[in-house]
Amino acid sequence: MAYQAVIGLEVHLQLKTKSKIFSACPQDYHGAAPNTFTDPYTLGLPGTLPTLNREAVELAMMFGLGLNCDVSGPTQFHRKNYFYPDAPKNFQLSQYDRPIARDGFLDVTLESGEVRRIRIKRAHLEDDAGKLTHPTYAPYSMLDLNRAGSSLLEMVTEADLTGAEEARAFLESVQAIAQALGVSDAAPEEGKMRCDVNLSLHRPGEPWGTKVEVKNLNSFRSVARAIEYETARQARVLAGGGRITQDTLGWDEGGQKTFLMRTKEGEADYRYFPEPDLPPLDITPDWIAQVRARMPELPAQKQARYLAAGVRAGDAHTLSHDVALSRFYDEAMRAGPDAQKLANWLLGDVSGLLAAQGQTVDSSALQPAHLAALVALIDESTISGRVAKDLLPDVLGGHDPRELVRTRGLSVVTDTAAIDAAIDAAMQADPATVEKVRAGNAKAMNALFGPVMKATGGKAKPEVVRERLQAKLGL
Repeated sequence: MAYQAVIGLEVHLQLKTKSKIFSACPQDYHGAAPNTFTDPYTLGLPGTLPTLNREAVELAMMFGLGLNCDVSGPTQFHRKNYFYPDAPKNFQLSQYDRPIARDGFLDVTLESGEVRRIRIKRAHLEDDAGKLTHPTYAPYSMLDLNRAGSSLLEMVTEADLTGAEEARAFLESVQAIAQALGVSDAAPEEGKMRCDVNLSLHRPGEPWGTKVEVKNLNSFRSVARAIEYETARQARVLAGGGRITQDTLGWDEGGQKTFLMRTKEGEADYRYFPEPDLPPLDITPDWIAQVRARMPELPAQKQARYLAAGVRAGDAHTLSHDVALSRFYDEAMRAGPDAQKLANWLLGDVSGLLAAQGQTVDSSALQPAHLAALVALIDESTISGRVAKDLLPDVLGGHDPRELVRTRGLSVVTDTAAIDAAIDAAMQADPATVEKVRAGNAKAMNALFGPVMKATGGKAKPEVVRERLQAKLGL
């Protein structure tokens, strides 16, 4: 019998607070010189005391509500003791048995269309550690404490996942929720979203096996590949009669394999005890109501709205899970274009051209109203799709497509006399094709369609051209 994987995820999100979680030190250290965003508390100097950041608490509440968690009642901070070079205080302020959010769930849609419910065990606040850099072949490591003390939210799932595809879909949904709520940039490439994987194998009907933890995965692809590798590795060990030990593993991106970091600590090793300098915090119903009232639309709600408007399921998912695209799309929809046609242009030609230019809808000069107008011009038969594609680079540059059509004389040609003249010229230039059509090969007419459209500069209405061609050829 094949082995089955049992997977739980721990997701760390850096919250979008202006200052660090327990001090007034600014948090936006990205791109700064090492050790320039520190203060006495961050450095763990004697006599310093923590002051809880209210903004961090409310962002954590908002994220918990977005994951259908219970955020009510008392929450408390504990000292989690460990001795690492990147933790100057020699402890982390975290939440042990009273997390700020608990008992939630997230419904995730897989590529097959299957919906999987992943239960959320808890989400808790804590301060982040610094960063160690290990120069190649150097007999030392370098310490940067800019990140130390940053506002961090750790979310822990139940062991409800069974494979790499589910894990990736879940992380994409978590990222979309965090970004939609403005809780976190959730950018793995910037270290603002990190993931640990807990994984064990067992045969169906048998107890779960011993789990290992793969730490600090900083991309969704790394998470998926680590799961695939570790599943295969453990299966080989178990099939060979070996035993899995409860270890903490790292992920070697270059070698695409896991490696042993340390033997897994237990709770007793951390010697948790309540933080004496921070009293328990009570999350009241009124406070929850205030936070809930500030919450914007969640990706699942957007997706349902787009589906109701007639957008295809795949496009609705893509739009709803990208904050910039959905914001642009919603603004463009105010002009009243066809929902699916607008989605086709935004996710197709527009996104492709922007990507080629190294831009996004936020960084470009493209106006939502202008893209809506371009779609409307096609629907109104004022211009053809080909003309619209030709205009798109200028529209992306901030130009109004209606003004471009007016000044360049690009309106669709519906004058049958002008179209007939182009058809006559095409027929005279290709008598062989004319003979094929009249001999019964109706499809050969397509060879004449292109030259007619070219002769009219792509401005002739295709339906009129086809109708007049058929009449001229006696079809």
